[in-house]
Order: sequence, then structure tokens, then C-alpha cells
Amino acid sequence: MNLPAKTVIEPELVEEKSEHSAFEEIEARAGLAGSNRFEILLFSLGTSEIFGVNVFKVREVMSTPFITRAPNVPPGVEGLVSLRGNVIPVVSLAKVMGLAPMDDRLAPTMMVAEYSQKTLAFLVESVDRIIRVEWGLVREPENVSQQVHGMITAITELPDGRIVSIIDVESILARVFGEEVVGTILPIPEGHRYHVFFVDDSGVARKKIAEVLDKLGVKHAHANNGAEAWARLESMANFAEQTGQSLREQVDVILVDAEMPEMDGYVLTKYIKADPRFEGIPVIMHSSLSSQANRAMGERVGVDGYVAKFDAHALAETLRPLLTR
Repeated sequence: MNLPAKTVIEPELVEEKSEHSAFEEIEARAGLAGSNRFEILLFSLGTSEIFGVNVFKVREVMSTPFITRAPNVPPGVEGLVSLRGNVIPVVSLAKVMGLAPMDDRLAPTMMVAEYSQKTLAFLVESVDRIIRVEWGLVREPENVSQQVHGMITAITELPDGRIVSIIDVESILARVFGEEVVGTILPIPEGHRYHVFFVDDSGVARKKIAEVLDKLGVKHAHANNGAEAWARLESMANFAEQTGQSLREQVDVILVDAEMPEMDGYVLTKYIKADPRFEGIPVIMHSSLSSQANRAMGERVGVDGYVAKFDAHALAETLRPLLTR
């Protein structure tokens, strides 16, 4: 099934969409920004577990086409497919996560994903449906098996009590293709005077962000989800009030991810922008959801800038003028 730009339709409701109706669907989903809700596409990898992925990362779902085998590809990459003039790699999620069926057959369904300005395909057993979830009902995983450790970013519960494991696309891609190389970044003169607070639920993303900030020479602190970030930021603001200090002595820039357990980056940004104690402190959204629709969602809640993951140079050059102004 073809899904108009960043839009997913339940399998049983697939039909050809006009440009106008596709735009309406995007607007409806974009309207979730700031409501602390998002939509998950549920899918199976041929096991009893239920997995999910944010619908904004999925461009379309289709029957698995012919895959051209390619030499010297990383483990888990089945080959390449040509899709509307683009050649994209095909990754077996079951194999990467150590859940491949014993007969090693190719999964019958393919999800085409757009992530961090990249396009690739994931093989899955089947796609179920879309559910709308409150981020407050999404929590960090506990006691996940070693097979999938680090590749599940969060879990949530269906009304019937079944658990949905939400995949961490960043960690999966790092496992398959290796982590992005940060490269050379010139330090900021007297960078130690500056403080960046960042929040991201992906361990891989936190590691790379910290590497960029270290190369800039700035101090940094972080949180693992939006709720934790807001608690820490409130604590900083309270301390500044009690001691008569400027909050800018503790934080110069706040860097937020978009999708996170417990509280997403849109709601976190709304809280920051509504609190006069944070006035003048820029909030930059750093997200793998890099479409224009997602940028518009960030603008609606008041972010001061938007950087797509993971471009280390773009991140550094976005932060540099904000820290030295």
C-alpha cells in the first residue's frame, strides 16, 4: 500500500488518495503536536511479540518485491530494491534483532521508512493497524531480552493488556551500518563558559550529541525523556530563583528530541516557552522526523530551530551562533 508523504492508512482501509485528502491526513496528524499523543503502526516479526514504529517514520507499506542480492553487505541486509527510481537497502528486522524464523525465509511485507533524511526498507512478517497513544502511557523498557537490548526505545500497553515494543530505529541502523562519524568540529573559543542541556531517549543519539558538544568544548547535561527533562529544568529554574542567579548561568541552549516516552518534545517545548524563567533561552528540536510537516509541528509549539538527525556538522553550526551571541 502506498502512503502519501508521512501518512499511514490502516491496511483494511487502503485506497488511492487525492493530493487534497493526503494533505488533510497530514494536517490531522500534525495536529497531535503539543497534545502529548502520537500514532504507532503495529507490526509483527513472526513471533508472539508486538512491535511498533511511529507512523511519521513510515512512508509506505507493500508486499515484498524482488530483492537484488548485493555482495559485501552488513549482516541483516538482504539486498537492494529499486523503488520509483531510488535504490534502497532492505533490512530484515527479525534477523537484526535476533528473531529470524528458523526457515530463514524472507518476510512477506516491507515497510519503507524515511529516517534522518535517509530512505530504507524493513522486512516484517505483517502489518496490523495504527493506534493512537498518549506519551504518558509510554515508558522506558525494563527487563528486555539481550537479543533486543538497546533496539527497543519504549513500551506501551494495549487495552487487552498486550505489550507493544517500540523500536529504536537509530540503534537498529547503528547496529547494521555502524554509527555516524562525527568528524572534525572546531571548538568554540572559551567554550567552557557555555552550557547545553539536551534530552533524547536513544542511547545512540545521546552518545553522538555528547561527542559533538565535547568537540565544541561546551559543558552539557542530559535527560533520557521529556518528563525527566522538565523535572530537571524546573529544578534549575527554582535554584536560580532561590540564589538570585541568572538561569543562563546553568543553561544557554536546550536541545530536545521530538518523540520520547512519558512526555514528547513538543509538550516539553510548550512548558519551557510558557515559563517566563526560560525567556531568552533558545530551544532547538533535534529529530529524525525531518519532514516539512514535522518542522511545522515544531514551529507551532515555539521551537527556535530544527536540526535533522544525525548531521553532526549541522548540529554544531546551529548551536555555535546561539552559544556565542
